[in-house]
Amino acid sequence: MTQRSAKTIVYWPDNCAKAVVVLIHGLIRSARSLKQLRKRLLKQGFAVIGLNYPSRSANIVQLAEDGIPKALQAAAEIGEHLPVHFVTHSMGAILLRAYLKEHPEFSFGRAVMLGPPNKGSEVVDKLKGVPGFRLINGPAGFELSTGQDSTPKNLGPVTGCVGVIAGVKPINPLLSRLLPKPNDGKVSLASTKVEGMTDFLVVNASHTLMVDKREVIDQTLTFLQQGQFDHSAQRTS
Repeated sequence: MTQRSAKTIVYWPDNCAKAVVVLIHGLIRSARSLKQLRKRLLKQGFAVIGLNYPSRSANIVQLAEDGIPKALQAAAEIGEHLPVHFVTHSMGAILLRAYLKEHPEFSFGRAVMLGPPNKGSEVVDKLKGVPGFRLINGPAGFELSTGQDSTPKNLGPVTGCVGVIAGVKPINPLLSRLLPKPNDGKVSLASTKVEGMTDFLVVNASHTLMVDKREVIDQTLTFLQQGQFDHSAQRTS
């Protein structure tokens, strides 16, 4: 069977782009899952590249090496002088980290990670032995454990300007019980953190729905523009 390959979709703002943002979705999702975020980015003058990658078809390193260079090529075609930022959801953050580890010479503008399993997920620990788990989640999903063989835990610290947003309002009580509290239903708060991150923010949102939450989108834009989250806005909201 032919190996599926990543594809990019380029979206242009109404006026000249001031920067490029690459969106990387999570496991068993697509670029469509970040539609609301994409709309807001375009309104703020960012050119947006949606990276669609077949998340269940290969391991994390293979997915990163296939998809991210295509996104960077698309960014270069938009404008080589423009800074390139990243916004990732869930496993998308692990693809970015895997690429950065393999290419330490690569530099980017800023990156925001939404609900990232930076230390893996205990849900994978508990369910990876269940029949059908690997079939549903693929090789990459199987790598998101918290054990010694966990790919996220072996990627090392992040470098550059990286902000992490973690959710603490799960909507799936069954999955939430498999995780230490607090959690977003798929990733514990503790597991979202990564050594070297620039800023960290906690929001009342679930893992899946946080990408559409207005507060999360607002804070993502703030970080991309200023290099830090607006913690005062969070306190007064």
